[in-house]
Amino acid sequence: MIQNDNPAHQRIRQEVTGNPVVLFMKGTPVFPQCGFSAAIVQVLSHLGVKFKGLDVLTDPSLREGIKSYSDWPTIPQLYVKGEFVGGCDIIREMYQTGELQELLSTKGIETQSA
Repeated sequence: MIQNDNPAHQRIRQEVTGNPVVLFMKGTPVFPQCGFSAAIVQVLSHLGVKFKGLDVLTDPSLREGIKSYSDWPTIPQLYVKGEFVGGCDIIREMYQTGELQELLSTKGIETQSA
């Protein structure tokens, strides 16, 4: 369960509630440091979604904190309107089926139609 006294969890909560779309990733949106992070950046960019990328490689407490915060063992992790959506495989699959576009639309996130 989420511990409120964990400073990393407090920061993560601020980021995911303060920004409509947040991607916890390895590297930056411009220079992803792993293929999985790059894949999600590519999907979001293709959809024209504005998002905040947070580089877990520069902050070990964030890197460990996000795993316990979401109870999800891998990075990248995508959050939309404060809700954990998934990692690379889930996002890729949702994108291919149109489910991701539907979720973004439902949450009021603007996308460009392909």
